[in-house]
Amino acid sequence: MQLFGIKTPLIKPGDDMAEVLIKALKRVNIRPQLNDIFVLAESAVASAEGRIVELESVVPGKKAIALSKLYQNDPRKMELIIRESDEILGGIPGVVVTITKGVLSPSAGIDNSNAPEGHVVLLPENPRRSAIEIREKLMKEYGCSLAVIIGDSRTQPLRLGCVGIALGCAGIEPVEDARGRKDLFGKPLLITRRATADNLVSAAQIIMGEADESTPAVLIRDAPVRFIEGSEDIAQISREECLYFACFDK
Repeated sequence: MQLFGIKTPLIKPGDDMAEVLIKALKRVNIRPQLNDIFVLAESAVASAEGRIVELESVVPGKKAIALSKLYQNDPRKMELIIRESDEILGGIPGVVVTITKGVLSPSAGIDNSNAPEGHVVLLPENPRRSAIEIREKLMKEYGCSLAVIIGDSRTQPLRLGCVGIALGCAGIEPVEDARGRKDLFGKPLLITRRATADNLVSAAQIIMGEADESTPAVLIRDAPVRFIEGSEDIAQISREECLYFACFDK
C-alpha cells in the first residue's frame, strides 16, 4: 500500500475541493489510477463549503453562557456547540463531550485550529454527500473508479493522542464484516468487524499532520479494501451495543 501526501494552497470558502485536488496533483505529476482512495481532512472540506464562522457574529443564549462557565469555554463557541450537537454529555475545562451527527465528538467537532483568527470551522454539513460529490467530479476528470473518505481525528478512551475516524465515504465498504472467518487456530470470529475507513484515515493522518503541513489530502494506492459502486453510511451502533456506553451509561 502506498500513500502520497497532496499539498494545496490554503482552502477558502467557495473553493471547489475537487478542482483544488486536480490542480495540486498536476503540479506534482501524479495521476490517479483505478481504485485509488482520496482521504480528505474534514476542515479543508468544511472550509471550501463555507462552514467557517466568525465568533463575533455569534450571540450566545442563556444556556450557552451557563455551560461556558461550567466548562470554561468561550460562550460564543458554546452556542455553536449547542446548535451543532445532538446531545451534550459532559466535559472538562475547555472541552465539551457531545454526540454530533451520531458520533461521540469533542465540542461538536468545532475546530479552532486551521481557522482564521477569531473564527472556528464547523464539521461539513453532510460528509457523506460531500464525499459522493467530490468522488463524482474526480472520476469524471480521471475516467476511472475512485474512492473518497472525509476524515477527522479523535482521542481514544484512556489513550494519549489522536487516531483517525471517517465521517463520510464513497466508493469503498467502510466497515468490513469479518464474522465467520477463522482465526489462526480455526475458530470462527464471532463479533469482529474491521473499521476499514477509520483505519485508512489513521494511516493518512501520519502524513497529513495536525498543524501547518498544508497537506489536507492523501492519495492511497493498492489498499486491501472492498470497493463498491456507490456509498454506504458509516455504520453506527446503539448505546446498548457500545462497549463503553454499556459500561458507563447506566
